[in-house]
Amino acid sequence: MRLLLNPANFLLCLFLSASCSAECIPFPEAGKHIGETRCVTGKVMRVEQGSKGVHYLDFCEDYHGCPFTAVVFASDLKHIGDVRQLQGRVIEIHGDVKAYDGRAEIIISESWQLGGSASRIPPLPKNYDVEKRGNYSAGTFSHPKTYSTSKKRQPEKLPLNLPENPED
Repeated sequence: MRLLLNPANFLLCLFLSASCSAECIPFPEAGKHIGETRCVTGKVMRVEQGSKGVHYLDFCEDYHGCPFTAVVFASDLKHIGDVRQLQGRVIEIHGDVKAYDGRAEIIISESWQLGGSASRIPPLPKNYDVEKRGNYSAGTFSHPKTYSTSKKRQPEKLPLNLPENPED
């Protein structure tokens, strides 16, 4: 039996062994691992949409006192999917643990970072508009109205008393 070990298979095996052997830590312990690439697990209590379409995955009832949060920027939603479906699920998040605003966070920018029950979430609906805060409207396009500031040129008025014979 010949073992096929080309570079692609090697990288796949390396990635799978690293992701399978990486033990996830509970979200309250994430603050102890700032600066490390880790797997953090917990139940998403709420998915909140902030300004400019940023989505926050909150793991505590009161997010102000929560030691960990996950962030998905609006530009990354097309790569990840409908993160609103994660509410109430126990998920795994792989990535760099960073400190922001006094708590630990992981920025999710690719779908491979999600594991557990979050590994297969549906894509965003085609007509989902991030800027309208969840309203499903693709909108309509219309050209801007243009207004003229000058009056249209009027034809010159002919004098009322015209001679009948131009020779006169």
